[in-house]
Amino acid sequence: MSSSGTRQHPVRELLDKLRESADQHDSLTFGTVMDAVGRNSFASLLLAIGLIMMVPGPADIPGVPSLLGIVVILLAIQRLFNRDHVWIPDWMERREVKSDTVKKMIRWLRRPAGWIDAITKSRMTWLINRGSLGLLDVAAILIALSTPFLELIPFSANLAGVALAAIGLAILAHDGLIAMVAVIVTFGLFALLIYQAVL
Repeated sequence: MSSSGTRQHPVRELLDKLRESADQHDSLTFGTVMDAVGRNSFASLLLAIGLIMMVPGPADIPGVPSLLGIVVILLAIQRLFNRDHVWIPDWMERREVKSDTVKKMIRWLRRPAGWIDAITKSRMTWLINRGSLGLLDVAAILIALSTPFLELIPFSANLAGVALAAIGLAILAHDGLIAMVAVIVTFGLFALLIYQAVL
């Protein structure tokens, strides 16, 4: 674990891995993305999914948030059971996206990535313990379960992406403050869902 206050660049490093993989292929399968990010890094994969959902465009395509939600549920459940290697069904691994689309997403994320990495560091690590990690996994599952409903509310899937990315980032960087932000955004997301449901 990094010492308190150590600066890291998890988002930029993740984008660099995705860009390198996109440069090597005309299209990327989700399995290729998992290989690039690291199949033994649940947090990195969760961060990648969160970033995809944050970007305007992908999360607005019908069915995409729900599909990513299924992947998040699989990731979180496997983390809860302490698996050391991520498994998803073959049909999910074979889902493709054009490399140009991935590169556009990466270009859009470069500027916020620098800002996010600048404020991310190892701190308040007492909030990143086994119990709180389990709670973050449960939060990720609840967010994922809400994705079919989020498709009916404009821009709400992007907010879910922020929450998922924050969870992955908090775990990667051992940043308790980002974990708190993830919880706050998650509560905000469900408050939005409840508000829409009672209208």
